[in-house]
Amino acid sequence: MKIACVMGSPRREGNSATIARHFLEKAAALGAETETFSLNTLSYRGCQACYACKTKLDRCILKDDLSLVLAAVQEADVLVLATPTYFGGISGQLKCFIDRTYSYLKPDYLSNSQPSRLAPGKKLLFIITQGHPDEAMFNQVFPLYDRFFRWYGYEDSRLIRACGVGSGGMVDLPERFLLEAEEAARDFIS
Repeated sequence: MKIACVMGSPRREGNSATIARHFLEKAAALGAETETFSLNTLSYRGCQACYACKTKLDRCILKDDLSLVLAAVQEADVLVLATPTYFGGISGQLKCFIDRTYSYLKPDYLSNSQPSRLAPGKKLLFIITQGHPDEAMFNQVFPLYDRFFRWYGYEDSRLIRACGVGSGGMVDLPERFLLEAEEAARDFIS
């Protein structure tokens, strides 16, 4: 089983990255092959709305560091997206990546019963951290993106959401979030 992990935080040792790494370590111990991409270290642009992926190619036309990430995600059985909450949403780095996944949709995706170019049956783990402790705040983020990834064929998705962590840039994760990561790894790999 192949796992691609896309880290959306500019902090490589932050809370979302810590949870993601814990998931990946457990998954690797269970026999999974993992690959991690820290978006903040890559050079790439967001979607240019050129529609080349709908008219000329079956992939994004841009050739930059994100090309390798998009290809790895396409090949992976499991996708891990990890991000802090910034101004009520995902990080800008992750948003640019997700915009580029538009290339995964077929030209007739609006009317096609199989709109995705990706193989069906993939799994998604979305890890979201936020400094604000109120779980009612920003709880729309996962359902919004889960909807798009289901369109891509991700049939099994799970959220690990850690609220009230990382205020002031500190890594301060209660053990329960790491245990959730371990449980997700066992469920996804077995």
